[in-house]
Amino acid sequence: MGLFSKIKNGLKKTKDALITKLNAVFRGGDIDADFYEELEFALVSSDMGVETSEEIIFSLKNRLREKHIVKQEQARAVLKDILIETLENSRKEEFKYPIIITIVGVNGVGKTTTIGKLAHFFKSKKKSVSLVAGDTFRAAASEQLGEWAKRTDVKIIKHAEGADPGAVVYDGIQSAKARKTDVLIVDTAGRLHTKVNLMEELRKINRIEDREWGEAQKFNFIVLDATIGQNSLVQVNAFKDAIGIDGIILTKLDGTSKGGIVFPIIKELNTPVYFIGVGEKMEDLEEFDAKKFVDGIL
Repeated sequence: MGLFSKIKNGLKKTKDALITKLNAVFRGGDIDADFYEELEFALVSSDMGVETSEEIIFSLKNRLREKHIVKQEQARAVLKDILIETLENSRKEEFKYPIIITIVGVNGVGKTTTIGKLAHFFKSKKKSVSLVAGDTFRAAASEQLGEWAKRTDVKIIKHAEGADPGAVVYDGIQSAKARKTDVLIVDTAGRLHTKVNLMEELRKINRIEDREWGEAQKFNFIVLDATIGQNSLVQVNAFKDAIGIDGIILTKLDGTSKGGIVFPIIKELNTPVYFIGVGEKMEDLEEFDAKKFVDGIL
């Protein structure tokens, strides 16, 4: 299956929900106040959020006025261009090796699986990869990560359950430096932003990374479950305040009609989406591309 087909299939539920709503709006005829009101409702109910939907409608009105477009069907292509531009608003940083990626997020979003898929992604780019089992809190977390290390044929650095996560990260960095590893991916325990001690643990991990491997390109990626919709914004803001978030990995897009959440994430949080999960298989983690995403939902 080609890349675009995979993304298109993974976004089918979002596409089906959004197209049904848009087809009810773009019925033909002239553009009037009711058209804009119905379109805004369609966008908001597709999890694009009130603020982002209002800005999209504002841009659409201005552009249609400039182009002297008065027919609904002609407005559809203009809307598509605006949606693509909205998603291109926050630019991803190009990967420059060596890289250290710290994966954070709440429990149950699929961090461990995502790390395995990330390892596969970088291996497919002919890069050497190591994993750090920094989640020493959850029982069997390192064993689960170890299974992904076996599946993807990458090295894993781990300590005993209950060990200091900072010590595991330190050892992982020393190993990566000695082996000249291209990509080091650090797992961390799932946590809520209300757990002050666990958030401080993340800050400590970040300090160790900066001190021990300052020359590496560093990313803090948060893994979000697309099925929770607008609640994603709260999670990102909490982790941004604590440690800073460089990018987002959005999982489970294939299992939800709430793919529109990508728009407020990028527009309102000014945080780029680096990868999207569009299936269960190891290769079902794709680099985010604004045009392919909009093509997939429209």
